[in-house]
Amino acid sequence: MNLVADVCIVGAGPGGALLGYLLAKKGISSIVLERHRGIDKEFRGEHLNRDGELVLKKYDLYDQVEQAGLLLMERIEYWHQGANIKTVTPAAGEQHVGIHVPQRNLLNVLIAASESYPHYKLMMGTKVTELIFQNGTVTGLKAKQGDQDLTIHSKIVVGADGRFSSVRRLAEMPFSTIPHGYDLLWAKIPSPKDWEPTIKNALIDGQQLALFTQAGGFIQIGWNIQEGSFPALKQQSFTPFIEKVIQAFPELTETVQAHIHSWDDFILLKVQSCQCPTWVKDGVVIMGDAAHTMSPTGAFGINCALLDADCLAEVLTEALDQRDVSAARLKNFELARRGSIETLQTLQLEKETHYHDQFNVPNLT
Repeated sequence: MNLVADVCIVGAGPGGALLGYLLAKKGISSIVLERHRGIDKEFRGEHLNRDGELVLKKYDLYDQVEQAGLLLMERIEYWHQGANIKTVTPAAGEQHVGIHVPQRNLLNVLIAASESYPHYKLMMGTKVTELIFQNGTVTGLKAKQGDQDLTIHSKIVVGADGRFSSVRRLAEMPFSTIPHGYDLLWAKIPSPKDWEPTIKNALIDGQQLALFTQAGGFIQIGWNIQEGSFPALKQQSFTPFIEKVIQAFPELTETVQAHIHSWDDFILLKVQSCQCPTWVKDGVVIMGDAAHTMSPTGAFGINCALLDADCLAEVLTEALDQRDVSAARLKNFELARRGSIETLQTLQLEKETHYHDQFNVPNLT
């Protein structure tokens, strides 16, 4: 099958989905490819900060996402030995310290809004296999949807396909990883009755344990462990490990014991961030985690992806209007966004280094 579009976006996460909508709204023909067959992904970035909220409000999408379901966080708490020792509340004039938005709710809104435009096409279960080059410029790609081979001719290819980006690899864009010294275990449990919309933090064996209240009556547990230690942990007894969660937050005893029974109830995220010397080549641009993988600290990832999409939509519109898809033209996106991204990546490392300071408890290591 042969298809033609102005822009082909690889990846239908929040950044790619928003970009597809913004381009479709501008009358630019777009095809969005997503390798997964569905959008109901667990344990992806789901917390909006003020930046992400403002992007959605800018395009009158926030109210629709709110109707689909979200939850405003009332405060951030730091706990030590069963006591709340520090609380962060909303800044003056703000209603929250963060917003939990189930990714499926956000994506459903973005995709539904996009599909109202006839020049927009979403193709699920589609995997990129090759970029098409003509005189050094990317002019489309080849992909597979099930057993069907696809060729998509486009003026610009966008890689919004995450930390293991196929577009980045196929375009031979180099990257360097930034180690953070920890990995992350995720688990999800129902919240106890009357559990308030909070983010709670504790220290266990010197590592961060965070509880993120979720829309729909759940709590997401995020537990930092030493980088590369999970295989060894899995060889140990599970019970002492999970008892430490209960000791930190006794009110979770019943729901933890009912819903976390083994190491298999955790999902491992190998934590790293990355930087790319360039985000563009002739006819191709990468964005979001493909261009600048973020660590989980501060939940910046999804918000950066939305800001990327907002900026990139304008750059692509101008490039197409001027019929100039060169790296020099597309570079305007990178120039606009790189500084703030690298500042946030530095901030993440600083937050991780000084996390213990939040507790103000002597002799914690």
